[in-house]
Formats: sequence, structure tokens, C-alpha cells
Amino acid sequence: MTQSVKRPVRRTGAVILAAALLWPVSTSAQSAGGPLDFLSNIFKSSRADLTGSTSPAQSSSTGGAQAWSGEDGASGHPLMTASAIRQAAANFDNCIASMWPDAARRNISEESFQRFTAGLTPDLRIMDLLDSQPEFTKSVWDYLDILVNDNRLAKGREILARYKPQFDETERAYGVDRYIIAAIWGIESNYSTQMGDRSVLQSTATLACIGRRQDYFRNEFLSALEILHRGDLSPEQMRGSWAGAFGPTQFMPTAFKRYAVDADGDGRRNVVDDPADLIASTANNLKKDGWQTGQPWGYEVVVPKGFNYMLADRARMMTLAQWEHLGLKRATGQTFPLSSEKAYLLAPAGAEGPGFLMLQNFRVIMKYNPAEAYALAIGHFADRLRGGQPFVQAWPRQERELSRAERLELQQLLARRGFYRGTPDGQFGGETRQALRGFQASIGAPADGFASSEMLDRLRSN
Repeated sequence: MTQSVKRPVRRTGAVILAAALLWPVSTSAQSAGGPLDFLSNIFKSSRADLTGSTSPAQSSSTGGAQAWSGEDGASGHPLMTASAIRQAAANFDNCIASMWPDAARRNISEESFQRFTAGLTPDLRIMDLLDSQPEFTKSVWDYLDILVNDNRLAKGREILARYKPQFDETERAYGVDRYIIAAIWGIESNYSTQMGDRSVLQSTATLACIGRRQDYFRNEFLSALEILHRGDLSPEQMRGSWAGAFGPTQFMPTAFKRYAVDADGDGRRNVVDDPADLIASTANNLKKDGWQTGQPWGYEVVVPKGFNYMLADRARMMTLAQWEHLGLKRATGQTFPLSSEKAYLLAPAGAEGPGFLMLQNFRVIMKYNPAEAYALAIGHFADRLRGGQPFVQAWPRQERELSRAERLELQQLLARRGFYRGTPDGQFGGETRQALRGFQASIGAPADGFASSEMLDRLRSN
């Protein structure tokens, strides 16, 4: 029968709490960690179905001076109140100790559990990041400009040349396009130069015991312990985002368990420092998520004037031949190679911007990070690495992104007119876009769901 393990109590609860509140972090910490608008966190987030990892540099939990704000979280969740956070922080040691039986069931030894949890303290700055509410968002074209640039492309081509044998072997073994893998590597960590410097163990332990995502992060924390116990990686290697994503292509601990492979046969699955393992593990992730060998991610298309944008819906899959029958043409003037392939139409900038027909592999990239802007950047970056050209059509760069206050007002106005039935929160998801489409259709505008300042003015005046 499994015995309970007590972590040594190093301080009284009050001293532990005081130390936790002063735990220093740098001001450059990423601020994803939930299904927030991915564009709003462009300088901070890049991976996770609910976490987020980083593209640019992330903070160290041991450097800098910024601490938890001590304020209630913006989500309004009862576990995100300042008093609930303080109470959970004071109970942190007991929370960690309570996970020993679960760790034992995962075949983690008592010695490993004690060794890797000794000295853990909560990083409460993460509570601010978990509940961040961005004031402004990035437009999709600004996002692409930042991530798909000449410097990053040059680094990507160097990586492809330097590790050509590893990419060759991975393509043979998994059938996943090397340019997609190289694009993920480049966008997630700028080719291993910006992977984040927070302790994965500390971050996941904090989130497993404090805040509104404890059930999810409990699994991530225990999985991180499994990785360390098995010896695939060391604690020093497992440094990354505040939400626990680590390595050049940003694996969460549970994703590491599912997808990491030992490509070079050295007995360790090292997705941090071993290029062969990193490339193969990222390919294995995409392959198991449904990657289709030899198929592109999608096509840039010209959408005809007067098109019914209610058809631009991820749930509405039609063959390329059917889309062509509706007047959509490839922006390059080329024909579709396989007209029987099914795709959905994405219009990220509405009727004034380019359209895209997205195939199965685009959906696979979205499993890596469920943001269409992210997947679009990965696909486009891969095409550019392959030698392709920039997108043909212009973006509506004259449009400005709405502030959070304006987004909130837009939702409130849509609700007042009976189009929006959710709770206005300033974040734009599918429900808000659908409501906006309904309003646009009611006034005879293209129902593209694009939240422009013009649409806000129209709502104000109607």
C-alpha cells in the first residue's frame, strides 16, 4: 500500500506566503494561459490549447523584481480572488505533499518525488499572467509581419541546411513536411534563442495548487515529475513558459509524454538539446494529430464581390471544386491540384482582405495551437522557407484594431439588439463573430464577422 510522503516544512505558513508574494520575476513574462485572443499576446504566447508558450524571450522566475500584483484576477473566478490565492499559497506545501499518492501510481519513486519537490515555492506572478486581459490586440497582418520576416527566414534556412540529415530521416519516417517543422521551431522559439527561462516544475506546481486551472495543471505537474524521474531531461533543461511549455518547439509535459521520441537511440528523449529528437518528436506530434503527407496546408484565394460570407465557417467543409463553382480562384492564378479535397474558407480580415481555403493539414497545425492566426503564420512561413512568395493580395492596413473597451462596447451593443447572447467580456470568439455577422447581414453589409471601427460606428448609430 502506498504510504504518504510529507515534504519537510521549511517555514511557517505566514513566512511561506510572504516569500511567495515577493518571488521575483522579470517584466517580460509572457501572458497567455487560457483561451485568450492569441493575437493580443503576440509578443508573449505561441503554444497551447489552453496554455500558451512563447515566441519572444520569457522571464526567469529568479531574475528581475516584478511580483504578483496582489489583486483579484480579471476572470472573476472564485479561485482567482486575491484572498483565495493567498490562502492557496499558504497551503502550497500541503498541496504538493498531497500529490504523492498520484505520483506513486505513476511509478515515480519516493526518492525522486522528495528530490524534485524539495524547496518548491509558488510563483504567484503567474496568477496575473493566467488572468491577463489585454487592452489592445494585434491585427493579423501585423502578426504576420512580426513572425514571418527576413531575419527569421534566414535563420530557418540555416537550420534546414545544418540539420539536413535529421530532417531527411524524419521525413522518411513520419512523412511530415520539413518546412512545417522548421517553421514551428522558428515561430515558437526563434530557433532555440527564446525558449523561456521559468522552471517548468515550479510553474506547473504553482498552477496545480493555486488558481482556476488546478485540475489541468495537476496532470502537467505530475507528468513533469515523470519526465524527471525517467531521466529524459534534467530540471535545468526543463525551463520554459510560465504555463510549463519548454524546448525549441514548446512541449507541455503531457504532450512530451505522448509524442516525444528517442530518434538517435541514446536512451533519452531530449527535445531540448538534441536536434534529432526535437525534429522527430515534433513530426510525431503532427503525424499523430492527422498530418497528411504531400498535402499543402491551404491556398490563398480571391473571393468574388458579393460573396456570401456566411459560408466562411470552419464547420462548412466543401470540395475545392465546389468553392471554385462559387467563384473562388487561387490568388496565384494556378488551378487547384486536387479539386476533390475538402476545405473551409477563412477570411481573417473580412471582405477587404485575402481569403484562404484551409485543408486538413491546417487543422492539424491548429491542434498544435488552436489559433487560426498562428496556423496561418506557420503555413505561410513554411511556404516562404520552401521558396514561395509573400501573399498576393493586400491586407486592409488602414483598419485599426479595436481596444478592449471598444470590443466590450461592441458586444454590449450586439446584445442590446438581440444578436449576442453571451456575457460581454471584451474577448472575441466564435459567438461574437456570429453575432456580428447577423448584424452585418441585417444592414446589408458583407457578413464577414470582421470587427472594424466602421462596424462599431454602425452599431452606435443603429
